[in-house]
Amino acid sequence: MRLFDHAAATSMRPSVQRALAEAAPLANPASTHREGQRARAVLEDARERLAAVLGAHPTEVVLTSGGTESINLALKGAWWAARDAGEPGALVVPVAEHHATLDAVAWLERQGAPVRWVGVDAHAVTDAEAVAAALVDGGRASVATMLVASNEVGSLQPVEAVADAAARAGVPLHLDAVGALGHVPLRFAETGAALMSVASHKIGGPHGVGALVVRRDARLEALHHGGGQQRGLRSGTQDALGASLFALAAEEALAELDAEAARLRALTERILTAAAAIEGVRLLVAEPRLPHIAHLVVEGAEGEALQFLLDEAGFAVSNGSACSAGVARESHVVRACGLTGVAPLRLSLGRTTTEEDVEALLGALPAAVARARALR
Repeated sequence: MRLFDHAAATSMRPSVQRALAEAAPLANPASTHREGQRARAVLEDARERLAAVLGAHPTEVVLTSGGTESINLALKGAWWAARDAGEPGALVVPVAEHHATLDAVAWLERQGAPVRWVGVDAHAVTDAEAVAAALVDGGRASVATMLVASNEVGSLQPVEAVADAAARAGVPLHLDAVGALGHVPLRFAETGAALMSVASHKIGGPHGVGALVVRRDARLEALHHGGGQQRGLRSGTQDALGASLFALAAEEALAELDAEAARLRALTERILTAAAAIEGVRLLVAEPRLPHIAHLVVEGAEGEALQFLLDEAGFAVSNGSACSAGVARESHVVRACGLTGVAPLRLSLGRTTTEEDVEALLGALPAAVARARALR
């Protein structure tokens, strides 16, 4: 099977696999005995290394179980903190965010949180001027959130403009950088954001490991409580080994970022050029964009059928983000771009993708498109 769904998760790096296989057992890093302190040293070393990659201070790196937890902690924690301070303002949210954001916001909305939705253009790029207006219209907002880059289409978002607007309005900004990490430069201190979510499984680290970067002056209420670890923001026994493997993957991703971005961009350009030559195929792509995602839509076909046919031909592809527990649903991102009744196809490449993989995919794509249309 040739994997063209690296945006969902990419394979663990060989160096991470070796480090995992060779790792010695670690005690609870909160324990005061010698073994516990050895584990604590591994944990804090990993936190410092992650902070260096992310352009943050080590005390700002709160380790979590992944991107979804990080996003939930950021949004619920920020809104709860504002509410408890007597300032229960609105959440400002673009309509084409990842479901981890949309579902967390929907939960808060059911608890009484007001939400101001912001639209996107035909390429899933958030309207920065609309965000700026939403931050202040109807009263001050409590928190704003946005992707660094669309996880489905790949378009980079106007982070600088939104961060400037949020700073002027005095509203904390959360960035979902889960899909952008390892593909574009990320320096938290330079973004102007108060919070930023990242995850390990997108860059060749272990699954179930992530982090929320929390600026030291940010107000945040914890999701759950216990031993008070990590500034009281994320209680629970910390995964020292997982953090260490995440740090290793992040360091390697940063070291190879420029060269790998150029290689993957060349491959995705090859896909986009060939796909555009197929009748009834439209490219849903804009510049600037992530280098590893080629997104297109097929008219007159069903997304599930196209995905199944390519899977049968030996290609693992996606018609959206892998965020709905395996349940197929129409892409809310494509719909937000103004398109309905089309088959979306997200082809996302990674460090194991070769030119031969791309040529094989392009050889199979026209027939899969034709068969998918015939099945409709």
